[in-house]
Amino acid sequence: MNFKFLSIILISVSFCFAQEPSEQKRYTLDASQFYGSIILHNPDISHLITSHPDGVILSYNRKTYGKEEWEELYNYPDLGYSFIYQNTNSSTLGDSYGLYAHYNFYFFRRNMQLRVGQGVAYATNPYDKAINFRNNAYGSDVLSSTYLMLNYHKENIFKGLGFKAGISVIHYSNANFRAPNTSTNTLAFNAGFIYDLDGGKDIAYVHREKEKVTEPLRYNFALRTGINESDVIDSGQYGFVVLSTYADKRVGRKSAIQLGADVYFSNFLKELIRYQSIAFPENDVEADDDYKRVGVFVGHELFINKMSIISQLGYYVYYPFDFEGRMYNRMGLKRYFGDKIYGSVSLKSHGAKAEAVEFGIGIRL
Repeated sequence: MNFKFLSIILISVSFCFAQEPSEQKRYTLDASQFYGSIILHNPDISHLITSHPDGVILSYNRKTYGKEEWEELYNYPDLGYSFIYQNTNSSTLGDSYGLYAHYNFYFFRRNMQLRVGQGVAYATNPYDKAINFRNNAYGSDVLSSTYLMLNYHKENIFKGLGFKAGISVIHYSNANFRAPNTSTNTLAFNAGFIYDLDGGKDIAYVHREKEKVTEPLRYNFALRTGINESDVIDSGQYGFVVLSTYADKRVGRKSAIQLGADVYFSNFLKELIRYQSIAFPENDVEADDDYKRVGVFVGHELFINKMSIISQLGYYVYYPFDFEGRMYNRMGLKRYFGDKIYGSVSLKSHGAKAEAVEFGIGIRL
């Protein structure tokens, strides 16, 4: 599942939540209980799906009213932080505790709410070759986690108290930081209450004249790095470097289209090539086969405020060693510091199979 992006970006996202102190503010708290099932997205985890998980989602939200232009553009979303406790009711998987930054987006006269949350989670019983070798879902106790909530959402029904109910999807993965990493996805029904800390007071929304945004063709150069491991358990964690260059063209206030290329120097492939050359001679892999890869991609960038969301689909044009196929994809976040410099966190994967979390810096000229 491609919602994994990204990990450990809780701090990156929170940069975008800062507002000037003079802004009028309104805050809400909400608490929901959920009950559901772990989706069998991979037959390798069928032995782990023995019961129905349940848990709670606790959240703190700040309403927006259009002080910043992007707030009106996205229908005045909420910014917030949330905590999720999930009991898998499986002694093998254990429990999880997660902290997230999230956005709440509203539709249908603000009666429907879509929440997108990204953060980190702690798993209480990860894989251990001696005492918990059956847990092939989580190779580490610290996980990247993403969750989505689609709720009927009604605030201030009675003295600041409201109600919400709907469905949630909660994803846990370490993005191949350490093997094994099959990951889990929980589909759940949730219901709970909302409380307005200001008693439901009204604040007027700010409306502006729409301005057309145009830009010339822009050129990007990015350096990404991180640590990952192949699916062979205990094969070792290795650093990698990705060099990327691409052009983008703004096609409106929200979007830009991208076209570019990546060069991968993935050291875990060196070890995997060496391992396969010895363990599986029938695969015709030589120990000195090249581990580098070159890909070309098309992509999209969704601009919000100082943050943007990137999605890219690529194809390896130089591919000497077969690893998960020639197609790859990347999803991630960029945070701009000024007009040109940005930091990024992204998930590089092959379909639903994660390869690595990438931490990057770049420049857009």
